[in-house]
Amino acid sequence: MTTTHLPPDLTRDGCLTRQQRLRLHLDESGLDAALIADPDNVYYFTNFWARLLFKPVFYLPVSGPAILCVPMEEDETWIADEQRVYPSNRLCTLDDDQSRLSMGTIATEISSCKRIGCDDALRPWLLNGASCEDLVGALMKMRRTKDPDEVDVIRHCIKGCEAAFECAREVVQPGVSELDIHASMHRAATLAVGEPIGEFGNDFRANAAGGPPRIRPVEAGELMPLDVGVAVRGYHCDLCRTLCVGNNPSDSQAAAARKCEEMLDYVQETVRPDTSCKQLYEDVREMLEGYNGWSFPHHLGHGIGLFPHEAPRLNPNWDDTIQVGDVIAVEPGLYSDELRAGVRIEDDFLVTKSGVERLSSHPRNL
Repeated sequence: MTTTHLPPDLTRDGCLTRQQRLRLHLDESGLDAALIADPDNVYYFTNFWARLLFKPVFYLPVSGPAILCVPMEEDETWIADEQRVYPSNRLCTLDDDQSRLSMGTIATEISSCKRIGCDDALRPWLLNGASCEDLVGALMKMRRTKDPDEVDVIRHCIKGCEAAFECAREVVQPGVSELDIHASMHRAATLAVGEPIGEFGNDFRANAAGGPPRIRPVEAGELMPLDVGVAVRGYHCDLCRTLCVGNNPSDSQAAAARKCEEMLDYVQETVRPDTSCKQLYEDVREMLEGYNGWSFPHHLGHGIGLFPHEAPRLNPNWDDTIQVGDVIAVEPGLYSDELRAGVRIEDDFLVTKSGVERLSSHPRNL
């Protein structure tokens, strides 16, 4: 039976620390204030999360009160100096211009600004003449290093993902459709997380390298890579387990799985802060590509957080370097027709001063 636990809140200390980092950036950049409208970023700074049809706004001046504009009654768990409720509906009928209503609550504050840093596309006439300057690059850099309360939310995502894998080990049987397997896994993840989840990963096909689920019964002996990404309030995990339909893998399939596990162990043993992601990819590719005639055709992994793929990128097309506070998903794989169609195993790791901590614990066996 799936155990349900509600997601942890982002903490007051964590939100205030992130707000202070942003204030310092504003001051150094000569900006009067930040206007945060992307729901993920609003959550990152304030712990406010709601349905995405609403348009909360977080106004953070260089000095002065931080104001959170929300579509519902105030809540003490949301971190801002002031909370202002905008009129999102009338008699439960939603207004179809939520951004205008939300911005209207801080019109006076905006009118005192000349330069505002923005993270989302806003209609300029809502800024009352202030210039809108791009904050996205600075926020991406800031978001890369995860605070402890953010890691706690990612760990909660992982609990949902691992509940989905536990379910899959029961339902992946010959004759069951890929779509039925997907639906069962989604239910298990949702119950484990304790609230509706976001997009649910990429790959749910048997005898294929990946793709969305089909109304197609799986067959005994096929491999089924299940690349699952549970999202909780904007934060993501990214895990993959490959199951053998019928639970009787061939010698070749078992060998491919062992090789992928070996690569995950290699990463855990060797990665340290300042490791070159490009070189790490090349080292693993040299050990995987052509092994027993099989191929490794994709990246080794990527960072995760408020976006499913973010820095650092374990990919030769970037030249990133591992940093303390990164959370990375590492996903070695081997593919061929002989393997029906391949093995991919993916785990999530937190980078610490001394190395990496494996955050995911679900068994890796086929």
